[in-house]
Amino acid sequence: MTEVTDADFEAEVIGADRPVLVEFTADWCPPCRQMAPVLRALASEEGDRLKVVQLDVDHNPLTTNAYKVLSMPTFLLFRDGEPVKSLVGARAKRRLLQELSDVL
Repeated sequence: MTEVTDADFEAEVIGADRPVLVEFTADWCPPCRQMAPVLRALASEEGDRLKVVQLDVDHNPLTTNAYKVLSMPTFLLFRDGEPVKSLVGARAKRRLLQELSDVL
């Protein structure tokens, strides 16, 4: 799983050659920490068809504000450079996969 920043968001997410799941996260967020193993597993199992990245909201306010992210964790799924799905809150891997299945 990759960390992205305001500086490389355009290249890593908008310009990606496959769908990208972005977790907007923060060090102080317990549900975000709960999601770490879920996202690592998702990245390793679905890596050929889905890129999984994290963006720290405290260190990357430009991107956070641009997408109007207010709660952590927020997940935005980008396809062809556009956000196509938004999910808020921690969830099990199985539920996350179900919620993403229609856009993958």
